[in-house]
Amino acid sequence: VQLQASGGGLVQAGGSLRLSCAASGIVFSMAAMNWYRQAPGKQREAVATMARGDIINYADSVKGRFTISRDNAKRTVYLQMNSLKPEDTAVYYCNTAYYGRNYWGKGTQVTVSS
Repeated sequence: VQLQASGGGLVQAGGSLRLSCAASGIVFSMAAMNWYRQAPGKQREAVATMARGDIINYADSVKGRFTISRDNAKRTVYLQMNSLKPEDTAVYYCNTAYYGRNYWGKGTQVTVSS
């Protein structure tokens, strides 16, 4: 299983970024796909999750600003991030829990300047 995240970068507060995560080695359409983030000195936290049946949940801190979506034909999950804030600065990780095991991508850095 491989998860390759991309799309991070440096953006000013109020700006937008779209993260992508391409998956291989899984039956993508059957997999729950998630985005997590970890800021310096903090624990990794779930940002947006998309379970089977496209059941979606967001962390309270990103509701109304972030949108998770997937393209099963491209085996890719996206995280559209709008109205970014400095507190969104973190390394963002793509994750799937597949047949009882957790798999993580390498992460992509998002930095939001004030």
